Amino acid sequence: MSTKLIFLDIDGTLTPAGSNEPPASALAAIRSAQAAGNKVFLCTGRNLDMLSPLLKYGFDGVIASAGGYVTLGEQVLFDCPMDPAIQKTAMELLAREGVFRTIEAKDATYGDENLSSFLEQAGDGNSELIRWRKALAEQLNIQPMDRYDGRPIYKIVYMCQTREQLQPAIDAVGHELNFVIQALSDHNCLNGELINRRFDKGTGVRLIAETLGVPIEETYGFGDSMNDLEMIQTVGVSVCMDNGNPQLKAISSLVCPAVEHDGLAWAFEKLGLTRA
Repeated sequence: MSTKLIFLDIDGTLTPAGSNEPPASALAAIRSAQAAGNKVFLCTGRNLDMLSPLLKYGFDGVIASAGGYVTLGEQVLFDCPMDPAIQKTAMELLAREGVFRTIEAKDATYGDENLSSFLEQAGDGNSELIRWRKALAEQLNIQPMDRYDGRPIYKIVYMCQTREQLQPAIDAVGHELNFVIQALSDHNCLNGELINRRFDKGTGVRLIAETLGVPIEETYGFGDSMNDLEMIQTVGVSVCMDNGNPQLKAISSLVCPAVEHDGLAWAFEKLGLTRA
């Protein structure tokens, strides 16, 4: 049987949003898939620092920072931080429009200090919003923005009330950065990410597949939100969680039960990824 490559988003897919604990059924499915000769990778918007609690489960590599940092085992295949000038322009324009910002280096995360109060007045819009709220509440290594020391940044996460607040930054740096909008909730909160157009989760999938010599038809991607779009569009077989974005469900090969309802285990078995 040929080796299959499996790529898993974290928040809302492998774990409940904001959690670092996958269901026992998901871990059993992953181990069974690896025992069958397949390889399983994290494919996430999280940076290396924020995904590190999950590395103890023995993944075969990671696509981190939405594709900006890619590893295969201990080998770094791709490392592409944001251009400092582009970063500076985007940050200044977002701040001027009252957009709340979080920036992610490979090994550190920094957030505007008034982000917590902003989130308190927003409701549960999607998995990304829940994750950031919990991360702030639990102080998961998100440092105040004034502690940022200039280290390379891979991604900017934003939250605001209207798309108009983003427009000046889109006009100035939209040719370099992709403005990924996760969702506009019913709670007056628009959130998303600024990601370098040189990469995305899909390019990370292709790089790993090419390095291992595995046809793209033998790749499987699991996600739930619009920052998984390029992964879902790239893999041979795409799976969206039932708790996922309706737009992503519409283009996926398969919709599986929600993460809390043992969705990964169900899909792994249905797709024949586990050891018989």
